[in-house]
Amino acid sequence: MKKGICGVTICVVLLFSASAQDRMSPGMVQVNSEHYQVFADSGSADVALLSKELESRFALYNRIFHFNSQTVVFPLKVRAYKDKKAYDDYVSLRLNGTRAGAVYLHYNQADLRELVLHRGSAEEERMFPHQAFIQYLRAFIPYPPAWLREGFAIYFNTLKFDAGTNTTNSADLPGRALVSSGLTYEENLTWLELVKSLGSKAPSLEAILRADIDGIPEPAEYFPSLAWSLVSFLMNAEKDYYYTRILFESFMVLSGSSSSVANSESVLNHILSWTDLNTLMRDYKTYIDSRKTFTELLTEGQQAYKNKDSSRAEAAFLSAHRQKPTHYAPYYYLGLLAYEAKNFDQAEQYYRSALQYGGNTGLISYARGINAIAAGHTAEAKPLLEQAAADPEYEERAQALIARLP
Repeated sequence: MKKGICGVTICVVLLFSASAQDRMSPGMVQVNSEHYQVFADSGSADVALLSKELESRFALYNRIFHFNSQTVVFPLKVRAYKDKKAYDDYVSLRLNGTRAGAVYLHYNQADLRELVLHRGSAEEERMFPHQAFIQYLRAFIPYPPAWLREGFAIYFNTLKFDAGTNTTNSADLPGRALVSSGLTYEENLTWLELVKSLGSKAPSLEAILRADIDGIPEPAEYFPSLAWSLVSFLMNAEKDYYYTRILFESFMVLSGSSSSVANSESVLNHILSWTDLNTLMRDYKTYIDSRKTFTELLTEGQQAYKNKDSSRAEAAFLSAHRQKPTHYAPYYYLGLLAYEAKNFDQAEQYYRSALQYGGNTGLISYARGINAIAAGHTAEAKPLLEQAAADPEYEERAQALIARLP
């Protein structure tokens, strides 16, 4: 295996044997589901919830990859520790040191492979989505192309599970609506700014596609971000889903018995049977240049708002909202636009949403108070302005408006 090929994934092959006692430590609760066997020390209710989340993730992954479950001997093993020391001890016994939050351990012997979690930790929240996808993919394709493995793992990093819902929510992945119980998705554009900044210094797409064949292109630290950008392009390019179709059909040429080199060659040959590298690179660059980060969209909207270009401002803030539907800022600015258009009821709804998702109480109470005055609801305006006045930044302005109320 070439140096650097594993990226952020634990993909060293572990050779020692694990006993049944290793799997079922004292205090562990076990739950079996359709595709998973889960062990955890956090109680039966939490184990059941974890099992539900894993099955929801599996269902969503397989709506994209369409792997045949009959080709894998299930269940997939998951071990979760609420106790940090127990987690660190277990992982350290199998690796040279521990890994924060979550780690997938891949063995030559399939029934020993397992995902290990530090349940309830901040690091688990960050790493679990990444490692859960790696476990799913490598259950079917033990040695997938590095770009596909890392790119999709990052792509799914923002796939979250809402433990508070018992309903079926829509997890909207750009270009397609995929439904799985309890899952929500916000597109992961964390790496976009870095990818755009690389420009001509970035390794070619051919080098990314050939990473298993020729080795990770230098600088190796950029590989995960570039792998993600390639996956994002293939999943989202608006060209009659041409590239998405190529990608989905690439999954069909992957083999569970092939090496990463052989799988990479098969996928590359399939892609080149549909397009050439120059065309692929041109369309990829156009796609990356067209994408804007959440911060870029907010800045664009703010500038348009300052220039009194309400249509452009609204488009930018709505795009920002689609990227991060649980961020307060787009709601707040859309509230300002609705207020200026004299859509006071709509402005109030936007402001309430901004407050719900963490907006500054003083700022939003002040905006709601002004909106209530403009709508003729002076009785509602006073308590809102009093709430704003509790914030030193808005105290003077809010008190001045309160003094003018009838």
